[in-house]
Amino acid sequence: MAPLFVTRDRKSLFRQFLAGMYDAVVITDPNGHIIEINPRAEEHFGYVQDEVVDKPISFFIPGLAPEIVQRIRKGLEDDRHMMIDANGLNKDGSKFSCEVTVSIIDLMDPGDLVFTVRNVERRRVVREMLRAKEAAFAISPVALFCCDTDGRIKFVNTAFAAMFGLSAPEDAEDRPFTDFMSDDPLPANFQKALEGEATLVGIVAETPEGEDDEEVEVMLAPNRQGRKIKGVVGSIMKV
Repeated sequence: MAPLFVTRDRKSLFRQFLAGMYDAVVITDPNGHIIEINPRAEEHFGYVQDEVVDKPISFFIPGLAPEIVQRIRKGLEDDRHMMIDANGLNKDGSKFSCEVTVSIIDLMDPGDLVFTVRNVERRRVVREMLRAKEAAFAISPVALFCCDTDGRIKFVNTAFAAMFGLSAPEDAEDRPFTDFMSDDPLPANFQKALEGEATLVGIVAETPEGEDDEEVEVMLAPNRQGRKIKGVVGSIMKV
């Protein structure tokens, strides 16, 4: 596919477009030497444009050595763009995870390269945090569960499955909350949670005939995402 061609009388408009982009944009010559960066790139990397002109792109993205840039150019001959997972390097020496999209543009000269850099460090940190929470949820000795607004169970942990005699946590998925917790006042407390109220109540759990009854505490609370309530989360703990 022919590269995008920007006529000289449209370069000013193109630069205005770059200035308004959310992502950092670095334009280089065909060999990967920096020609221009947008304001977002200045924020990302901590340099102003005059400090980086004619520096190699590896100045910002250490993994993009000259030989890698040439491989990318060769690959772009048959494709419109290429995406790379990499690490960006700030002026202060700190690194951040990023996604780099590379494409060809005729701006200053034919074959110039555009590196669009998106900082995904926050996404990586959030993903790691969610994995840690999932691990804690799975190994908790307290029975934990999460339901949608219709009262159907979406997730439970191993302790919940063991408490109710299920072979695996997946056996509880998509079943009604009341299949497991129909004792009063739990259905009413479920509705309170959907309205934003957290409740804690002690009940006597049914046990097989011949076994002593067990008292448990059941906590129900709204599962909030921002201001919206997406369902109900809860715990069951033996007293």
